[in-house]
Amino acid sequence: MNVFKEMTREIEACLTGFQAEGLLPAEVDFSRVAVEPPRDPAHGDMATNAAMVLAKPAGLKPRDLAERLAAALAAGDRIESAEVAGPGFINLRLKPDVWRGVVGAVLAAGTAFGDGDAGQGRPVNVEYVSANPTGPLHIGHARGAVVGDVLARLLAKAGYAVTKEYWVNDAGAQVDELGWSVYWRYLNALSPNAEAENEARALAKRPGGAPLQYKGDYLIPVGEALAAEHGDALLAMEAETLLPIVRDKAVAMMMEEVKATLAALGVEQEVFTSERWVIESGKVDAALAFLEERGLLYVGVLEPPKGKKPEDWEPRPQTLFKATQFGDDVDRPLKKSDGSWTYFASDIAYHRYKFERGFTRQIDVWGADHGGYVKRMQAALKAVSDGEAALTIKLCQMVKLLDRGQPVKMSKRAGSFVTLQDLIDAVGRDVVRFFLLTRKNDAPMDFDLSAVTEQSRDNMVFYVHYAHARCRSVFRQAAEAGIEASPAALAAADFALLEAEPELELMKRLAEWPRAVEAAAEAEEPHRIAYYLYETASAFHALWTRGKEDAALRFIQTDEPARTVARLALVEAVRTVIASGLDVIGVTPVEELT
Repeated sequence: MNVFKEMTREIEACLTGFQAEGLLPAEVDFSRVAVEPPRDPAHGDMATNAAMVLAKPAGLKPRDLAERLAAALAAGDRIESAEVAGPGFINLRLKPDVWRGVVGAVLAAGTAFGDGDAGQGRPVNVEYVSANPTGPLHIGHARGAVVGDVLARLLAKAGYAVTKEYWVNDAGAQVDELGWSVYWRYLNALSPNAEAENEARALAKRPGGAPLQYKGDYLIPVGEALAAEHGDALLAMEAETLLPIVRDKAVAMMMEEVKATLAALGVEQEVFTSERWVIESGKVDAALAFLEERGLLYVGVLEPPKGKKPEDWEPRPQTLFKATQFGDDVDRPLKKSDGSWTYFASDIAYHRYKFERGFTRQIDVWGADHGGYVKRMQAALKAVSDGEAALTIKLCQMVKLLDRGQPVKMSKRAGSFVTLQDLIDAVGRDVVRFFLLTRKNDAPMDFDLSAVTEQSRDNMVFYVHYAHARCRSVFRQAAEAGIEASPAALAAADFALLEAEPELELMKRLAEWPRAVEAAAEAEEPHRIAYYLYETASAFHALWTRGKEDAALRFIQTDEPARTVARLALVEAVRTVIASGLDVIGVTPVEELT
């Protein structure tokens, strides 16, 4: 049951009647007609712009068309009043029975209430986290993991066929650097008392001899695993034979840890695509051949970056992609000076691969430090899909970890950062997931360990959990009072007895849930769900508090069993909608606060 969609259909039925009367042209488009809550609740329950957007094709002044439409709507059996406001908006008040019907609809649907069909089963690929497999996930990855996962859940609830994906950057210089750091740990596993000498041996084996990049203790188990598997057999190998063995082992074990951490956060992605596989399977060559055939590659010389010319910059010819033809600021290089592909070339092939799998709508969730990469990637997907696919990129700002306002010390195991697993262990999965949605993804955030576990109204996480737990406590009180509150009894309740204004206002909040899901999915803004839940929880807490002050508003009225059952049905509807929203966020509802 979506009251806003139902009212939209009712308005469209009136407009269709106007077409039959010749007041509106037969070919007029109703798609711009909107039905939304008014900015000021005092103006009514809903407002529509129908007369504003259709007056011109009707050849009428907006207010004149609005007067006719308002009169037609007021004649219906669901609308209490329809008033024209301003230049031609129509404010609607619905009859109380419409809102009471929402309670029954929630009880019948359960947590599926709010499921929508806006997506119509269309495929969407959401790629998120995609951290380089060079170490454990850290707090910087937490926000993207939550935003991506909840966005995927939200789109699925809105009716899209969603695939959750991880792009494994297991090719290129960084994973080679990882391999040599792991070789050092392997040498340490064989000779534990000679770390300095082992580092020198690793550097001597490695071409170029640059310092080792990854020295966190998290690589010790990888070195030990290599020693257990190969003994000292790797010592005699040449670098070109040795590197793939240590590198691949490191990537495999790091990805196992990444998946375990994501699972602890409640994130399970269906697809993990390897960059090395994309390169070795020829997909990069195929993607660039595709661009070459369309005249979108050329050899040229790029201008140096404005205002910050690198010392090592030189005007050398490069293979360039005509990104500027698709909205980018400059054309982009695809080959390095050593002849190998750039990361951008691999990313082009990867996004084309997603398009080949049927994803014309793709969403990537990145850290804010990748902001300069957005236009080129969007341009590339347009090019390799002949304009059929579009890419949305959600940038997540940094999260600062604090405790009582002070920065939290770094993780000893990781060496230079706080791991995501540390954060989950400190406050719990559900707190991490919910709290990271209390700001829009592109706004900076402070994650204060003491604040997120505080039991107060200011803590959105606690306040929503408290509402669900409080709903459960009402039913425990009902059981103690001997009141029958089975699902069948609640479904058969006389909802007409829900007549107090605060009860009607709470029902209106519940009625907005399907619309909230659809609007958040359309905007690709999962943080809206957290705010909807907080506002709904606040409305419920307010009614509960008023019941303490006014006995007539209490949920349990032992001398009025019928009214009590009706109010229990409302409480169960509130609990169900909160549980439905928490399910989108991936959070388990709290049954009882301790």
